[in-house]
Parts: sequence; C-alpha cells; structure tokens
Amino acid sequence: MIVFAKQNIIMDPPFTKLDILSCRNLLIYLDSALQRRLIPLFHYSLTERGILILGSAETVGADNHLFKAIAEKSHIYKRIDSPRKFLDTAFPTKAPTTSYSTQDLLLHEAPMSKPLDNLQSLADTLLLRQFSPSAVLINEDGDILYIHGRTGKYLEPAAGKANWNIYAMIHDDLRPALETAIRAAKSQKELAKVQGEISLNKQSTQGVEITAQTITTPKELSGLLMVLFSDFIAPDRDPTDKLTTNEKGLALELQQARQARQALNTLREENRISQEEVRAANEELQSTNEELQSTNEELTTSKEEMQSLNEELQTLNSELHSKVDDLSWVNNDMINLLNSTEIATLFLDGELNVRRFTSFCTPLFRLIESDVGRPLSDIVTELEYPDLQQDVIQVLSTLVFCEKQVKTHNNHWYKVRIMPYRTQENVIDGVVITLLDIQELKGLELEHDS
Repeated sequence: MIVFAKQNIIMDPPFTKLDILSCRNLLIYLDSALQRRLIPLFHYSLTERGILILGSAETVGADNHLFKAIAEKSHIYKRIDSPRKFLDTAFPTKAPTTSYSTQDLLLHEAPMSKPLDNLQSLADTLLLRQFSPSAVLINEDGDILYIHGRTGKYLEPAAGKANWNIYAMIHDDLRPALETAIRAAKSQKELAKVQGEISLNKQSTQGVEITAQTITTPKELSGLLMVLFSDFIAPDRDPTDKLTTNEKGLALELQQARQARQALNTLREENRISQEEVRAANEELQSTNEELQSTNEELTTSKEEMQSLNEELQTLNSELHSKVDDLSWVNNDMINLLNSTEIATLFLDGELNVRRFTSFCTPLFRLIESDVGRPLSDIVTELEYPDLQQDVIQVLSTLVFCEKQVKTHNNHWYKVRIMPYRTQENVIDGVVITLLDIQELKGLELEHDS
C-alpha cells in the first residue's frame, strides 16, 4: 500500500490529490525565492482539505492565503481552497538530465504553465524580452540572486572557483562605476546613475550607464538592490586625432579624478551618516545609563526601607517572644495554683464543651487529655447529679451561680459550685465547675444529728 519513488520537488511534476503532505526540515536549506515557488506547488498537490506538515523552523511565509495554521506549535497547516486563476503556481515541466544548484534555479526560472490570454499580456511579455534593460538583483553583500536579460557583455564568471558575486563578475572597465553607483544607492536610498565605458577595440569604446536603486517595495524584496545596464554611444577613438599622448593621458587622468572625487563625496556622506548614527547611539546609551542610575537609586532607597522594616519586625518579634514567655509563666502559675488547691475544677466554653480541667477531676469525670473539646453530656461522671446539665445551662443563661451538695456512687460527698466564666473584657464565655470534698464535714453533721 506504499509507493516508494524518487521525487525532485523542484524540477519534477508534482503528485496530486494528496491528503497529507509532510515536508519537514527541507525548506530551511532553500532560498526564499525558491520557497515561494514550492508553497503554491504544495497547495496544488493537496486535496480540498489536505494537511501540510512543515518543520519546527519552517512556515508558509507570505502564502497564508493558501494555508491556515491549525497547530502553530507543531507547524501543521490546512489547505485553503482558492480559485485556480488567482494562484501564481510555477509548474515544473520535466526533470533535467543534469544537476542544478539552487543558484541556477534562481537565475533561470521554470516555465510557467499559465496561458497568455490577452493582448496586454502579450505586449508586456514582448516589452520585457526585447526592450527592457539587462538587470541583476543583488543583496547588500553583492551576491547575485536573479538575472534578467543578456548580461554577458557586462558580467563574466571569474576564473577559479565559481563565484556569483557581482564585484567578482563585473567587467574591469566598469568596476569603478559599479562601486560608485551601488554606494550612492545604499547611502541616498534613491536612483543612482553612473556612466562608464567598455573598450571594444583600440579605436572605439561602448558607453554603459549603470543604474542602481535600493528596493523598498514589495516587502519580500526590501533591502535588496536592483542594478541595470544600458548602452549608449561613446565617441570613437580617431587614430588621426591630433591630441598628443600627454594630452590624452591628461584627459584620462581628469576622468579618473572626477570618478575619484564622486567616490570621495559618497564616502564622506556615508561617514557623516555613520557619525550621526554613532551620535544617536551614544545619546541612547547615555539615556539608558541615566535610567539605570535612577533605578539603582530607587533600589537603594527600597533596600533602606526594607532594612528599616526588617528592624521593626525584629523588634516586634522580640516583643512577641517576651509576651509569649510571660503567658507561659502565667499559664504555669495558673496550673500550679489549681493543682495546689487540690480542688477538682472543670472549665466549659459557651457551647458546654470541655476547655480545661485539673487532675483532681479525673476520678469524678473520667477525663483524659483527648477529651478537651468534647461536650459535657458525653462525659461519664461518678456523681449522682442527673440535673448537672440543666444547672449548667441555667447558670449560663441567668449568670446566677449554683451550689449543691452531691454524693458519688460510693457515697463520697462533694460540694458542687457552678459559676459563670468571665473574661478580662467582662464577657461571659462559659462556666466553671468546682467540686470541693466535704466528706469529713458531712460525717460530722451525721454524728451531730444522731
């Protein structure tokens, strides 16, 4: 169910009616111009709802009208159906018998399959082929990206290793004029024209006008330079010319001096622009330095405030430690006081839950440490006091203390006193039950009665 085949996506006809097209980590090795030719081919190869999968560093670029991202992080795109007549697709016609480099493909575009269907298109094509000047598209370093028309008269490959740089390929007679034109186009951002001459033979020369301009639109070509070559008639060298050799040499020196002066003026302009850029960068750095100094002062102020706050927190922490120590001593004093009285004491909160109790309560209420927080009704008691719960509720509601004599199951008598628990803020927050052993007093009363 799988077909394995060699496919040169640049020169071979594309496959069609594909549901998924995966082309990962290939476009990054191709120039932008070649990438722009392949994306429409991918669109043509996919079905109406086809999926295109690219590498992590690849996108469809300016062809977002052909594909819609459905998973941007994974670089997965869905084909957008567009009318064929609005698509600019360059279809390869056949695979070449010899290998081509990427540079060759950029210099010689594949034939387009779109028909020329009107007179205007025919006229435009004729003008471009026969009447438009020879031109090359280069980048800022002088590398040739595209050649239009016949440029063999002005450019020729340099001996040795292949080099597609315009400075290496330009005719020796035109080198000064080319450098002057490109330098002026870069600095002025305007159309720059410089005239030069090519020696045809000992008697005649060919005038060549070199036009250079930095491209600003379209955005895809912004920053590149277009260099045009056009011929004009130069005066022939008359062998019967009456000028002496010295006069001819002087004329040549004057021409070279004019070109040198023009180049010098261009260099001065570039130097002035560079100085202005350096001055602007220096001002920005000074402004940034002032902002950093201001930020540093703010950080210093914040640090001092934090140190002051830290000292206040340390002082507060010391005070809290002192209060905790005082409370610990007060708690210890209270516990020792309650234990020294040898009186069973039970503290209840406002919900009648056990808050605290002394060790003398354990024989009467069977309390353990884990009983703190339990309701009084859940505590088993040895007292024969069925109305204890009601009396506690009544004292809590009326704030009138209650006192009764109650005996245990083993006939041991206690005086039970129930009083409201009053806080320092004079708020009632529970009750206090004290049980005083009155067994001896009760025995004397019984003897006296008998």
